[in-house]
This record gives sequence, C-alpha cells and structure tokens, in this order.
Amino acid sequence: MSQKKILIAEDSSVIQNLAKRVLSFQNFDIQIAKNGQKVLDMLQKEAFDVILLDINMPVMDGVECVKQIRALDDTQKAKTPVIAITGNAKNYTMEEFKAMGIDEYIPKPINFDILIETVRKFTS
Repeated sequence: MSQKKILIAEDSSVIQNLAKRVLSFQNFDIQIAKNGQKVLDMLQKEAFDVILLDINMPVMDGVECVKQIRALDDTQKAKTPVIAITGNAKNYTMEEFKAMGIDEYIPKPINFDILIETVRKFTS
C-alpha cells in the first residue's frame, strides 16, 4: 500500500514539526509549505491526498490559497481535500468554510488525536 501524501501548510515551525512527527508516525508521507503560494507551487509538481492549511499565513493566506486550489485546471488536484487549521475558527461557521472550499477544520491548539482522525477520514 502506498503512503498517503499530506501537505502541511503552516507558518509556525513548532506546529509544522509536531504535526509532521505525529502524522509521519501514522505512516503518512509529509511535505511542508510555509505559505499559500508555496502550496500552489508544490501542487504544480505533485498531487497530495490531503492538504492541511493554516488560515493565517504570510504571503498568501489559507482562504486565498483554497480558492486558487479549487480553481486549478487539473480537476483531480482541484478536488484535493483541504482541512483548515485555525486559531480563530470562531470567526467562521462550517458553512462559510464549505463555501470557501474547505472540507473540514481543526481548531488550534491542535488536538493531535483529532488531527489523525480527520486526516484518516479523508485518506481511507
């Protein structure tokens, strides 16, 4: 069985490293992007099974990034499940997230059991 590829887009290296460690331990192949522009650059080159997307990032935030992912010409990549990671989820309802093209969200501070469970849901 090939490893599922997860892209973690998060500007906090602490959260990046923790999420990477937790998910690598679950046998996921992890790539890291520091901002939304990097996500789009990486999507040009390869496909991912899930994108974990921090909403608040420099250069290009998660909201703009997910819009651009959904608008990609490559329909497979455009449909990549996106899980938002956000410290201010209270600012958004699930309906608003869905309207943006976000499939699910995980509030910060991240509960890693929920992270694993959510990633598994989209990769199984």
